[in-house]
Order: sequence, then structure tokens, then C-alpha cells
Amino acid sequence: MSNAISDTRPDITPSHTSDSVLAPLAVADRCDRCGAQAFVRARMSEGGELVFCGHHGREATPRLISLGAEVRDDTGLIPA
Repeated sequence: MSNAISDTRPDITPSHTSDSVLAPLAVADRCDRCGAQAFVRARMSEGGELVFCGHHGREATPRLISLGAEVRDDTGLIPA
């Protein structure tokens, strides 16, 4: 089966990642800590994923990276 979705996505470079691309976050994605809209996605080296709002993502990102997680930070998309 063809993965047509990946062919239509804009070229996005996630931050703090290796060679794989973390999926963009949707409006329906909610922070695992507080339930606010998620703007940060982390994939743990063991395979699980976590999503965070901007606030909790900024708190968690340094530790997640130190644990070997891939992190996609879309906090730049938060409306001013």
C-alpha cells in the first residue's frame, strides 16, 4: 500500500531527531500532563510516544533528549 499522505506533507525538519521524522501534531493532540493542545512530540528510544503542550514540552525536552528521545518541537506555531 502506498503512503500517499507523506507525499503531500510539506518538507518539515523536526528538531533533535535522528533519521526518522516524527508526525506533525494535530489540533486534537492533547498534552499528556495537562490536556492542553500539544505542540511537542517525543518518541522514546524504547518506542513509546509522549505529547506535551508548549509549557510542559519546554520543561521535559532537555531530559527527554538526554534519555535518547527524538523530539519534534512545533511551539513556533503557537499563535502570538
